[in-house]
Amino acid sequence: MSHCTYCDTFVSTDFVRVFGDENGRVYACPNCTANAGIQQVSSERKASMA
Repeated sequence: MSHCTYCDTFVSTDFVRVFGDENGRVYACPNCTANAGIQQVSSERKASMA
C-alpha cells in the first residue's frame, strides 16, 4: 500500500503511477494539496527532501 510521504495518507496505485517519482514515492496528494497544484507541489517537496 502506498502513502503520501508528506501527510502519510493512502494513495492508490494509479495515483502513484501518475504522480509518483521513479521509486514510487508520492510527495503530495489530494489530502494535503489542492488538486490543481499536485504536480508542482510534489516537485517542490521532492527537491527540498533531496
